[in-house]
Amino acid sequence: MSTKGIYTAVSGAIAQSQKLDTIANNLANVNTTAFKKDQQVFQEYLTNYEKDPAVITVPRVTASIESFYDNGGGDQSHVDTKGTFTDFTQGPIKPTGNTLDVAIEGNAFFEVMTRQGVRMTRNGALQINQDGILVTKEGHPVLLEGDPANADARMIRINGGNVNVADDGSIFVNNENIGKLALVNVEPAQALRKGGGSLYGIKENMAPVITRNAPVKIHQGHLEGSNVNVIQEMTDMIQTTRVFESTQKAIKAFDDMNGRLVNDVPSLK
Repeated sequence: MSTKGIYTAVSGAIAQSQKLDTIANNLANVNTTAFKKDQQVFQEYLTNYEKDPAVITVPRVTASIESFYDNGGGDQSHVDTKGTFTDFTQGPIKPTGNTLDVAIEGNAFFEVMTRQGVRMTRNGALQINQDGILVTKEGHPVLLEGDPANADARMIRINGGNVNVADDGSIFVNNENIGKLALVNVEPAQALRKGGGSLYGIKENMAPVITRNAPVKIHQGHLEGSNVNVIQEMTDMIQTTRVFESTQKAIKAFDDMNGRLVNDVPSLK
């Protein structure tokens, strides 16, 4: 019995360790532009009850000694890690004074071109590269509205002049409208997969609804901050650390019990 119990404690320790990693990553990105915090998701997993009914081996008869011979661990629960959940709530919009900084107010993403294809981002810290093309800090060209299959024709070529971005994402160079920023909304948002450099792609085997020309407000001369709440994350870290320490004590207790069963009980015969 103690052998089974130690697995429950170990699964809890692993879950809390992963939660600490997630919290640490959130805190490390508290100053990252447009960063969206993650939360670890868990559920209680009951071994046999999670199986298909056709293969459940827990007896479905009146309880008796014989009925528990083939229990198969059905009453042994442990923590099942389901991965991370990204919180896409709006981050604070902060003024920068830089005309090439743009922030999105609302549920949408900029479309950018990468080596892996079109990706999405909310990081509006933009610049003009040596070819006169509007790009992100990582050098990914920002795209205009247009044919999704022809991203090259949607690049924003500035080539000097004053740049102004309207509330609806329309771009003006020397008062000439050259197009509108490609702003897309993805539903459900959990279909998005985080990538490096504040980029998002679509998860495999997911077919979300993508709405183009999403109704949002663009703030020129501003950037969206991280939505990480430092106080909340620190509170969660303290609580998670305490739970982790409790699981370690439980593991040690089960280990001591096993040691006594192996070393002390035989000597009593």
